[in-house]
Amino acid sequence: MPKVLVISDSHGLTDELMQVKQRHEQETDAMIHCGDSELATDSEELKGFYYAKGNCDLEPDMNEEQVVDVGDLRFFVGHGHLLQVKQTLMPIFYRAEETGADVACFGHSHMLGAEKVGGKLVMNPGSCRLPRDREEPTYAMVEWTKGERTLKVTYYHMNGSKLDNLEMTMELGEKN
Repeated sequence: MPKVLVISDSHGLTDELMQVKQRHEQETDAMIHCGDSELATDSEELKGFYYAKGNCDLEPDMNEEQVVDVGDLRFFVGHGHLLQVKQTLMPIFYRAEETGADVACFGHSHMLGAEKVGGKLVMNPGSCRLPRDREEPTYAMVEWTKGERTLKVTYYHMNGSKLDNLEMTMELGEKN
């Protein structure tokens, strides 16, 4: 069963980011950071992550977005500040559509959420440092059975505990 860790908006955290990475790196097929780590591109904490540059990231060699294939799914990763995610999910949905992605991951708003838009999963893992919609700092896991189009998104507290009532299962639309 493929599994992807998605985290965002760590804003300078090092020990906590490393703990999450070490907790899950052996059980995941990919790790995604949706930006605003405020860390150097080559930092130990970001090694192994696919990374999209956030508005608080100053490294010139960071990519504004990433397209990541994991198993039979494609993930689009953008921080969200260039795609107006605080107003609407349509620009990030369209960018995911342009890249052929099944899942669009973003941060920037510091508010967790996952919804089906036009047959795609559009999701924000929340902020692992400064959440705006809840007390708990969060990250997420996306998992599925290879060859199937049903995804499960589970949210976790930064301490590794699963958050009650923050899990959803959804069926993706047909592959483009």
